[in-house]
Amino acid sequence: MATERDGLPEEGLALWLTEWKHESGFPWPGRHLVVSVGGVAAGQLDFFLHPDRQAVKVTMLRVHPDFQRRGLAGVMMDALYAAYPTAWINHGWRTKEGALWWDGYRDPAPHRNVHNRPPAEWAAYFDAVEVAGEMAQNAHQHSFYGLHGHRDAVYRYGERLETEAALHADAMRPVVPVRVDPAVRPLHGVLRLVLPPAVHGYVHDPAQDPAVRATALLEHIGHGNLPCEAYWNSTRHAAFAEAHHEELFVHVPPERPATHVVFTLAPSDIAAQPGVRALETSVDVHRHSGDIAVEVAALSWRRADRPHITHSAGFEPAVQAAIAPWSPQEAGEDYRARYDDEGFLRAAVRGNTRPFADRAAQIQAMAERLLRHRPAPATPPAQAAPRRPDVQQPQPPQPQQHRQGPGRRG
Repeated sequence: MATERDGLPEEGLALWLTEWKHESGFPWPGRHLVVSVGGVAAGQLDFFLHPDRQAVKVTMLRVHPDFQRRGLAGVMMDALYAAYPTAWINHGWRTKEGALWWDGYRDPAPHRNVHNRPPAEWAAYFDAVEVAGEMAQNAHQHSFYGLHGHRDAVYRYGERLETEAALHADAMRPVVPVRVDPAVRPLHGVLRLVLPPAVHGYVHDPAQDPAVRATALLEHIGHGNLPCEAYWNSTRHAAFAEAHHEELFVHVPPERPATHVVFTLAPSDIAAQPGVRALETSVDVHRHSGDIAVEVAALSWRRADRPHITHSAGFEPAVQAAIAPWSPQEAGEDYRARYDDEGFLRAAVRGNTRPFADRAAQIQAMAERLLRHRPAPATPPAQAAPRRPDVQQPQPPQPQQHRQGPGRRG
């Protein structure tokens, strides 16, 4: 453990491991290890993991200034060693702050640190010439700041290693990135929402039918408002983890606990859309400016403060929906015909969207209950047209809160 000045915090210390989804240019998948204190992100360790899980490259270690000098950096590094107990660890080069921290840290497994072993042992995973350069830079930092830097454990500390490293430059095994194929497996996207009180209370009420609650939640969000500024994951767990990771960086708590909503899409050719990129465990839709027609096969949701309770329901048949465009102006013709500018179903197509036709009366009763919680208008509303008896889908509660759909970019 690190020998830092103050003790570890006792209140709500937790570690969270999530995927690093953006395209990095490095062939190995990336990971984030986040430490939180009292539900607030306090530090983060970023690294790349070889597909065979036998090598790790550390790229960044940082602790928020409010939580420094409390041993959290050491907690994260110890956790990394423990998570991959047989892997080589490449710590890379260090900044001044990194060198100062490393000087006080006790390496739990020096024999797995590539800087401490000859390149013949680990060159299949790392570029030996690059590692030699990083070792030289770290030695310079130690000398400049008068640090010991655990030099007794470092392989040929302070010596020129270019010649030896060059002998192993060709030993590194290439890695072909693996891409998820959404045509053969479902995708899972997530939204973090703070729902109006009536909707929040209803969708989290376990006494109510989960299928009807799922319908109400999708109606509230809007069928055309599925998240566009997001990664669509290969597992539901990864989608919820993404929302939890976002939750850790919310420093101003909302009035009510946020709701994490995961949309499960039926397999499709989404990866063939312009600008859509398939990654190792997710599909990136950030660069696709228009809408994308999809089918929602299931909906899952949970309160951010109660991640152990997950509600879910499947749609049979799957419900037609859409990943939102960046703006209404970039929506396609089919999208505009089906959804309004806020991403909600138009009245003309609403009657064709009935995933639970056998529960129409129950859904209608639920809709009327939620609509009663709408705030009274400031001025008397125009005379409403009589309700059509054949329209039995619930109307989105409080649609005025969706001047821009949650799936749209700001």
